[in-house]
Amino acid sequence: MDSIKRYLEGWKTIPNFISFFRILLIPVFGVLFYKGELVWALVAIVVSGLTDFVDGKIARKFNQVSELGKMLDPLADKLTQITLAILLFLEFNASADKIMHAFSYVFLVFLGKEAVMVIFAVIMIALGMVPSAAEIYGKVATFVFYGVMVALFLFGPEVGVFASAFTLPNVVCIVLVSISAVLTVVAFVSYIPDVVRQVKEKYFKK
Repeated sequence: MDSIKRYLEGWKTIPNFISFFRILLIPVFGVLFYKGELVWALVAIVVSGLTDFVDGKIARKFNQVSELGKMLDPLADKLTQITLAILLFLEFNASADKIMHAFSYVFLVFLGKEAVMVIFAVIMIALGMVPSAAEIYGKVATFVFYGVMVALFLFGPEVGVFASAFTLPNVVCIVLVSISAVLTVVAFVSYIPDVVRQVKEKYFKK
């Protein structure tokens, strides 16, 4: 109960409302993508990425950092990345191109990493611990992920809005997504030391 109260203290901040907005954008993006409205789906992702950048700036500049915000901001990132990973996996997995079909499984790296982090964050909160804040590796991985996703939605095969004018070669798509996947794994590993530290302090401290 005390941990819940901690998250509710000072929660009414602009950054938190922005994070709520980003979470609400996720189903909007999903519906637009499913209906083939790729231009508007791209707009939704760009807006999500830009507001992700803005909310942190606002929180620090106007001293609106809150415990809830520390949880909501990464949660919005993770849910967005999970949604993107699922939709792009399904899209490329259904491709008649064997190379792109095989390539689709790279998106499961993003899905697996974010799903595990969401589960562990829920467990940590339930145990009274604080999920690790994004380190430089996590921030870089998120920035690259959004950049690669925008590139795919602009010029990628199958999903590119302007693919009819110019389509990124398969090998370029594979390299870009693979780089993002590697950075995602590095970011995941970077969170482990803090989790181990908190577990030791809570359960093994003499």
